[in-house]
Amino acid sequence: MTQLYKRLKIESVMANMRIVEKAIDEVTASLGIKADDYGKILVATLEAVNNAITHGNKTNPEKMVDVEIKYERNKIFITVTDEGPGFDPESVPDPTKPENIEELSGRGVFLMSKLADKIDFNKKGNSVTMTFREVGA
Repeated sequence: MTQLYKRLKIESVMANMRIVEKAIDEVTASLGIKADDYGKILVATLEAVNNAITHGNKTNPEKMVDVEIKYERNKIFITVTDEGPGFDPESVPDPTKPENIEELSGRGVFLMSKLADKIDFNKKGNSVTMTFREVGA
């Protein structure tokens, strides 16, 4: 059974990243998540929230970022949704290719895809769900 562990709605202000970090700390501690898994979950989630605030909502404090953390059978699902127009994740350049090394964009999605076991964007491109498998003590 999927259990909703936590849901946050934050204004698109970078200082609110601390609220998300605290929520990840609380959830992973209560579930007894291993340190390695905690690091992956924290970095990937903060990257997704940073992207939502910066790129999705253009740091407009009137726009909200929704963070939902669910837990089911040793899997954590974290969904981050912004109020922006969305984007096409397939159009993000691979930051590991030599021609893109100097580019600043695209690293967040790449990082999230490496840290999470699976990432899925909604059709609009304003919501990402990251799945972390086999987490636990």
